[in-house]
Amino acid sequence: MPENELRKWFVLYTKPRWEKKVGELLRQRGFEVYVPLNRVYRQWSDRKKLVHEPLFKGYVFIRIERENLSKPLPTPGILNYVYWLKRPAVVRDRDIESIQRFLHEYSDVRVEKIEPVKLSDKVEILQGPFMDQSGEVRRVSGQTVSVAIESLGFQLVVTLQKADVRVVEKDSSLN
Repeated sequence: MPENELRKWFVLYTKPRWEKKVGELLRQRGFEVYVPLNRVYRQWSDRKKLVHEPLFKGYVFIRIERENLSKPLPTPGILNYVYWLKRPAVVRDRDIESIQRFLHEYSDVRVEKIEPVKLSDKVEILQGPFMDQSGEVRRVSGQTVSVAIESLGFQLVVTLQKADVRVVEKDSSLN
């Protein structure tokens, strides 16, 4: 397998406002990094200036082999990796390329968090006593969802953390 295929993009979590510094320090140490920078015009009382701000506050992308994940961690400004399902989160190459293309074409980009769980979505429960059960979202409130689980002709409604469910089928009637 070529060396490039072994290297994946991971996400480092940085101290606040350290994204560019961490990116530069990692580059100096020979790592392949990407700090997506948004071109934004800022207005001061006496002038308007184009500045480059990190698109994702507190995050830096690093392309590295999984077995070398500990090597960048001693770099000042790095707090840890971003984890997904108890493992360092991997970002697909095509997602990084999409971000690069988008930022090349557009400036003053806004990042908005998407609501991953909506009413009537079919979800799978990932943790807890109802793990591996499926159900339908009946209510969304803050970071919790109420999921109806149909079993034996009864409907059990359980309230779970959003992080403990995975959408398996979107309700297309709400789009």
